Amino acid sequence: MTEKKKQGKKSEKKIRKEIAIPVDVEVHIDGETLKMKKQEVILTRVIHPLIKISVEGNAIILTTKKNRKIERRLIGTFAAHIKNMFLGFHEPFKYRLQVVNVHFPMTVSHDKEKKEIVVKNFLGEKKDRRIALIDGVVVKVNKDIIEIESVDIEKAGQIATRIEKGAHVRNKDRRVYQDGIFIIEKPGRSYL
Repeated sequence: MTEKKKQGKKSEKKIRKEIAIPVDVEVHIDGETLKMKKQEVILTRVIHPLIKISVEGNAIILTTKKNRKIERRLIGTFAAHIKNMFLGFHEPFKYRLQVVNVHFPMTVSHDKEKKEIVVKNFLGEKKDRRIALIDGVVVKVNKDIIEIESVDIEKAGQIATRIEKGAHVRNKDRRVYQDGIFIIEKPGRSYL
């Protein structure tokens, strides 16, 4: 019986995580929405309802009512998201992609008016492949290297994945048809 009481007391404890706010970043909380601003750049994130968020002094406080596995995981996840938001303000997240063509000379260009990446002559296709971009992401195309920069790591990663999947070989042997666009570098990791 005493073991059950101990387990019950463990789940009653609250979890509290404190994250320091950099000096030049403004933080506002509207219900479950966290907004951060540095100069003209604004980042927002919706926090899970199981987590209560507040600003005390020069820190963001994440708390929960219970100490269950789900709350511990959510606290860790959202603390990592908030830290990535702060990192993005100081240095944008960068992805690099390599254009590889073995069979047909493929060309890649950036259409700034339509906010698209245009892939021409992919595996000899007559129709161009068009990959839509998101606001807040800067894309540079230098011959066979595509560079992606964004303050928001999720937007940068989403665009890099869209480009990689937009030039994916289907219904052919990948050992023979090695054409495509591949991620060669992302934040914290290089594949070369």
